[in-house]
Amino acid sequence: MKILDELISSLKEDSIVREVNVCVFWTAVLSKNCGLASTLHEGHPYHKIVRDPGKLRGKSALELAEYAKSDRLLEASIGMAAINSLIDIDESRCIKKNAFDILAEKGTGRNIAIVGHFPWIPKLKKIARNLFVIEQRPREGDLPAEAAEEILPQADVVGLTGTAFTNHTIEKLLNLSKGKFIVMVGPTSPLSPILFDHGVDVIGGSKVVEPEKTIRAISEGATFQQVDGVRHLNMFKEEKIST
Repeated sequence: MKILDELISSLKEDSIVREVNVCVFWTAVLSKNCGLASTLHEGHPYHKIVRDPGKLRGKSALELAEYAKSDRLLEASIGMAAINSLIDIDESRCIKKNAFDILAEKGTGRNIAIVGHFPWIPKLKKIARNLFVIEQRPREGDLPAEAAEEILPQADVVGLTGTAFTNHTIEKLLNLSKGKFIVMVGPTSPLSPILFDHGVDVIGGSKVVEPEKTIRAISEGATFQQVDGVRHLNMFKEEKIST
């Protein structure tokens, strides 16, 4: 879990956790900032239990960030939200742009592989030479997770879901995607330059700017398209900013 260790080590300032909200689609941790992550679990009612429920508020956010290394998916979701709550995002390296637009610009007429199923997949399919969608829970037309070993090395452009941090597949997926143009996609993706050291070219993440609105929306069952109070940002490697 080298990349998670580096992410946690890069967090310069700790903070007390003020609020933890584990909701049906999204998890939010409010500490220095408000961090989001997709809510993952093994499946109700048999998911693995979370340590110290009811006692997470008041813990150190860095302590909670260590949950990201857990093999319990719900704990790891909380941990990723805690990490995102402590990142000071350098917006000077970001542009306000949809990750789909970047994938479309780089992938037109080329082979694109996406790990994770996103709403804009049908649009991307129209402009790619070939589009491969890899999913742990495949829908019609998707490929199973095991296909990553064959497909990613063939791609020109790769989009990786941020939940790969939560389920601990990120390092394997990055290794399989070496030399490709790699875009991290989704609010779980940490907007941290650490990712650039591991081959990522663009991080498509989100910054919560109105925590009260965001937490209210996710606690009422909002999907990400319905969440208020969030700014979508894409952080580029310095040499990629003009792309």
